[in-house]
Amino acid sequence: MIEELFQIERDAYRNSAIHRLDARVKIAITFAAIIALVAVPYSIMIYTVGAFFFAFFFLLWCCTRLSLVVYVKRLLSIVPLWGMIIFFQIFLKNKYYTDYHVVMSLPLGISIYAESIEFAFILLVKFVICISFIILLSSTTKMHDLLEGAARMGLPPEFALALGMMIRYLFVFGYMYRKINETLKTKCFDAFDRHLPYRYRLRQLGYTIGTMFIRSYEVGERVYTSMLCRGYGRESYLFVAKKPLKTYEWAFLLISLIFIVAVPVAVWLTAISLF
Repeated sequence: MIEELFQIERDAYRNSAIHRLDARVKIAITFAAIIALVAVPYSIMIYTVGAFFFAFFFLLWCCTRLSLVVYVKRLLSIVPLWGMIIFFQIFLKNKYYTDYHVVMSLPLGISIYAESIEFAFILLVKFVICISFIILLSSTTKMHDLLEGAARMGLPPEFALALGMMIRYLFVFGYMYRKINETLKTKCFDAFDRHLPYRYRLRQLGYTIGTMFIRSYEVGERVYTSMLCRGYGRESYLFVAKKPLKTYEWAFLLISLIFIVAVPVAVWLTAISLF
């Protein structure tokens, strides 16, 4: 997971048409796509809307010059977070349906419903496309640019400063983890080696985690002292210079927002006219 964090940031330093876009444009498009998908009713029309949105995402991803394997790996890496939520929907009744038809009955009074399966697939489409746009944003925008873009869009200075410090320490923590992990490897220690006693492995992992937190605390104390020496206080904030969007960035943002809004509306109006 730590190595993937470094790889995401390395990918953000690449050069492509999407990478060169201002962070505010990509943030606005990502949030607009997520809001539009969430606003689409829980019906089969999500399949049509999702197909258009995924085609739009796929076009943007192709412009990034990143491999599709990278996208698939990052999408699958977070399956445990949202996969279980979707899986358990097939056993539950929700407010979007009135009649339920049992597909399979299981012990302990558990049943699988046809309507719940349909709802799970609808939720799956929404999850996959929303996460895809987030992956696109994180893979093409440096973390510092994301922070500055959010600050230019109105993020309070206090939040910008706190997030900036969090981002900096996130990588410091990552480097520390990598250094300790390399040290353990040079000593031929493997936490998953069954030839070693279980208690020994558990104790060494505990020492490792404790060492990481102690070193993080020490680094934090040193950095905080340095900040105080440089005038840090309650009134401090992260300075972000003004940066107007270029003409082509405004054009791309406008076209993207029109597409994101027009597709759900057009599909909804078409569905109404058919029924």
